[in-house]
Amino acid sequence: MKKQQTATVADIFASALDACAPPSGSTVGIALSGGLDSAALLHLAHAWAQEQGVTLHAFHVHHGLSPNADAWLAHCEKTCAGMGIAFEARKVTLEKNAKTGTEEAARKRRYAALGELCATHGVRLLLTAHHQDDQAETVLLQLLRGSGTAGLSGMDGANSAPELLGNPDLVMARPLLPVSRRQLEAYVATHAIAHIHDESNDDPRFARNALRHQVMPVLAQAFPGFQERFARSAQHAQSAQRLLTELATQDLLNCLDGDCIELAKLRELSADRCYNLLRHWFGTRGLRMPSTAWLAEMLAQLLEARPDAQLLVTHPECHVRRHRDRLYLTPKLDDLAGMRERDDAGIPGLEKAGQQFVWKGEASLAFPAYGGVLHFDAVEAGGQGIDIAWLQSQALIIDFRQGGERLKLALNRPTKSLKYHYQAFDVPAWERERLPLVCAAQQLLYAAGIGLDCHCLSLLDRPCVTLRWVSC
Repeated sequence: MKKQQTATVADIFASALDACAPPSGSTVGIALSGGLDSAALLHLAHAWAQEQGVTLHAFHVHHGLSPNADAWLAHCEKTCAGMGIAFEARKVTLEKNAKTGTEEAARKRRYAALGELCATHGVRLLLTAHHQDDQAETVLLQLLRGSGTAGLSGMDGANSAPELLGNPDLVMARPLLPVSRRQLEAYVATHAIAHIHDESNDDPRFARNALRHQVMPVLAQAFPGFQERFARSAQHAQSAQRLLTELATQDLLNCLDGDCIELAKLRELSADRCYNLLRHWFGTRGLRMPSTAWLAEMLAQLLEARPDAQLLVTHPECHVRRHRDRLYLTPKLDDLAGMRERDDAGIPGLEKAGQQFVWKGEASLAFPAYGGVLHFDAVEAGGQGIDIAWLQSQALIIDFRQGGERLKLALNRPTKSLKYHYQAFDVPAWERERLPLVCAAQQLLYAAGIGLDCHCLSLLDRPCVTLRWVSC
């Protein structure tokens, strides 16, 4: 009976890797903690790699949270040496008083370290020891948190996770996901595989441990085999999530105007499709997923505010703004008043009277205090620009607008206020205060987002440049 079960585990493992297995001669990484699950993974992967002609690298992350951490590292190193498997460990330091909690902080640092180790050794496929019971715990945890289909999908058999691993080319596979913990325990016992025990896994203060030791045993008594049914539910949720993502992709494509969303088109969708689209949009921008309540409140404000309102909704990682019936996601930046206060305190910031500089022919000059780079682009013969010799002789000043500035774009056009030009060029209000001006001899030469004042353009046949501002 044990031999049949062992063969089944090995067959499941090999079958799971068929879809993502690298070619012969490549390198595969293994996340090795030294516990029962990862010890079984190492044993299975070692036999598989020898058959497939694949090189294995085992990676161990030392968090330093347990007094036994050094012993665990030594155990993993010794085990790999005995099997002829390349081994490397990475020690990490957790942020003290992490807002996300010790468990989540350790998880993030562990995956970041694994990603770094894979990049160092040219590993494109990383194997982890997550199994069927882990999947059941994940689904139940997400259910208790009130998650939607994305959370209830649990873990994929294989996926890329660049936000965790820091490497978009790295695939993380979980070939033991269809295998139960009981099967792994039997496999380890049959092969007499040595492993360590992490005492933190017994601490019920951690949510997953509380489920594992206090809730799952009760479920197992009342509903034997519930893990497999939870895993099946996760697969259904994954299928539903794929459909939602497909719909969101189509809706987003229809509503996008450059980097923003046209609210008129968003209004044509049902509320559920709006939420689905917006969650997908946040995901494509790498932003934390908002709660349902926050999303509902944001959408109500965006759709119901008066047309001329300069609406701003604050997300933990960005600002959500509305301009001319379009929706924008913009970075959270310090207000200019605060930046000027820091400068008064002796900390580099914005200078009240602007920053004086001399141009010596550089292709560009960076102005960190103003949030960008000023480029000096050569003008082709016959084009209009500022005389290079004249510009190099001037004491130039860069500054933000103070109010009342006016600019004339062409000789046959009237002089207009910068506010008029910003409106004509459809520059959103929140961008205007951060677009600097360049002056010489108390004359406005250039306004970022608008262009050069025609009075500074050379009428002579001499080498000229035009100015161009790029925000960072």
